[in-house]
Amino acid sequence: MRKMWGPLACVGVCVQAAMAWSEAMPMVSRASLMVARAPLIAAPQPNTRASPSLFAGVSGKSLFAPSPRAQPRAALRAPTDGPIDQLRALIAKAEAGPKDYDAVQYGATIRPDDAPTSMTVQQIYDWIDATPGQPHAIGRYQFIPPTLRRLVKRAGIDPSARFTPQVQDQLADILLTDAGLDRFVSGELERHAFMNNLAKIWAGLPNDTGKSHYHGYAGNKASITWAYFDARMEAIFSG
Repeated sequence: MRKMWGPLACVGVCVQAAMAWSEAMPMVSRASLMVARAPLIAAPQPNTRASPSLFAGVSGKSLFAPSPRAQPRAALRAPTDGPIDQLRALIAKAEAGPKDYDAVQYGATIRPDDAPTSMTVQQIYDWIDATPGQPHAIGRYQFIPPTLRRLVKRAGIDPSARFTPQVQDQLADILLTDAGLDRFVSGELERHAFMNNLAKIWAGLPNDTGKSHYHGYAGNKASITWAYFDARMEAIFSG
């Protein structure tokens, strides 16, 4: 899960990771394996994409801007000025690499015929089902199959919908909520605790040991340093 990286998290797949952590934390990043490994994908599966309002709880306001309707291919990305946009970009830096929303885990020997953002969610499911035995982390946040299916259901997204950047962001926001974003923003969760929660979901992010929560598992390793991660989080959410 990370830069399209290695098998699952580098081999890597992010995660959104296993069930132990908390049925509420789905593992995205190349955590395909993560599911197996621990609490995030599966647990993070709590990726509660459940809540319609991802940030319902913060003073009655939502930190996430309303999800725009699918936009034409020309306008694939939304501006990245707000703190949530910047946080998503930080995660993408650790997980997807230059392909960004069209990233596919490099360990996938049989890749989709089209770019992920040109495919429907169902077409991605079909690709996964037709190519067993290889990693399938996909998109900007390197969703692995179990996490992707869980999140799509929680978000109430029709499988016939295209896997657009907006849809990918919407699914990632569920994982951010599962990690405690609302509590972090409201001051109930300390920054480093929130960062460790994020690392349990995305294998490309380091925890406070400086390593990926899934270090060494199926080739996973952090792709950015803890110092960089911490400095960026402080800058993004200062004030």
